[in-house]
Amino acid sequence: MSTSVAPLEMVDTDRYPLTDPDSPEWRVIVARTRADLADVGCSVLADFIRPELHDVLREECAALEPHAYTKIEKVNAYNTAIDAPLPEDHPGRTIMERGNAFVARDHIPASSLISRLYTSPVFQRFVADCFGLPELHELADPLAGLTLNVIAPGRAHPWHFDTNSYTVSMLTQAADDGGTFEYCPGIRSATDENFPAVRAVLDGGSTHPVQRLSLRPGDLQLFQGRFALHRVSTVRGEVARHSAIFAYSERPGVIGSAERTRQLFGRVLPAHLAGRTDRGDELLD
Repeated sequence: MSTSVAPLEMVDTDRYPLTDPDSPEWRVIVARTRADLADVGCSVLADFIRPELHDVLREECAALEPHAYTKIEKVNAYNTAIDAPLPEDHPGRTIMERGNAFVARDHIPASSLISRLYTSPVFQRFVADCFGLPELHELADPLAGLTLNVIAPGRAHPWHFDTNSYTVSMLTQAADDGGTFEYCPGIRSATDENFPAVRAVLDGGSTHPVQRLSLRPGDLQLFQGRFALHRVSTVRGEVARHSAIFAYSERPGVIGSAERTRQLFGRVLPAHLAGRTDRGDELLD
């Protein structure tokens, strides 16, 4: 079914007028989204995908689950090597269990709803405008960029930061229970890691506000994940939590580090071994 659905046909354009970027309706949506991002670092556009396509969205992504690289690993919030020498009080010394799995981009058909949306120039223009940018670029990473995050019952995605500055995601299958998205908006900046605040959150004694979202399949989430510590709580019940991750960058050519790529996908390609593209800051990965 999805092969006949164009990007704009899958979006509820009555609510989200992607076909008319010069319209007052576009400006209202963009202004509201920018205000949310400025206030809490996140904005949710409910029912972005037309309700009649929610089953197609779920079925397509559920069919991808067998391709997910699943390996329970010990990680830190920066997804750097956990045996690296660090000061005693460094938050990177807090080790957590990562139980989520990722389907890499090279396993996602170009005909799928999420792939058509991710590569749509009209959608990219809309997302860029919402982030207040002249343009955004798909990641050059052959495995990342567009991925499916799978969290099986009993598993969680622990506290972490995103590699990319501008993350867009969409829940495609909700868990029976749990699987709540939690985040600490603006806990670090491009020039300040703010290690004490991050360590306090990881230790469970922070006063930094933690936001919690109840997302539904088909909702579009725009998120400043490079600067917000975030996690997905343990999934309960019998159904896995699936979410499509649309990762964009302000700079072209961004590729993930070899260390993080091995963690997420269990493999690296020559592009990852050639060196990491500058992301415009000196933050840990």
